Amino acid sequence: MAFTDTGKTPVEPEVAIHLIRITLISRNVKSLEKVCADLIRGAKEKNLKVKGRVRMPIKTLRITTRKTPCGEGSKTWDRFQMRIHKRLIDLHGPLRLSSRSLLSVWSQESRLKSPLQRLKSTFLIN
Repeated sequence: MAFTDTGKTPVEPEVAIHLIRITLISRNVKSLEKVCADLIRGAKEKNLKVKGRVRMPIKTLRITTRKTPCGEGSKTWDRFQMRIHKRLIDLHGPLRLSSRSLLSVWSQESRLKSPLQRLKSTFLIN
């Protein structure tokens, strides 16, 4: 049998496009915004479609407690609060390329004095 050329060029297999949702949580807004900007810049350099830096409502945790350890004395109270900031970033692209771009940017930003409390990424397959 002889090889017959059909005139068609071989087509590369299509790469599945995934939605990657990154949730960043921190108590320090400045470092959170810096990491978000660096992640978005790194994703755009890799030609990924970026939707993001969605600012979620600030969660304020409050504790009100008596200043005095015993029940004696004037009734004075201390009020403590901790503000937790949350950002969402959505990336659309191949899973392999997206995870590589995230890891390269994240490893550069891991030297922050006040690191992020948590980085959670959710991989949703469409």
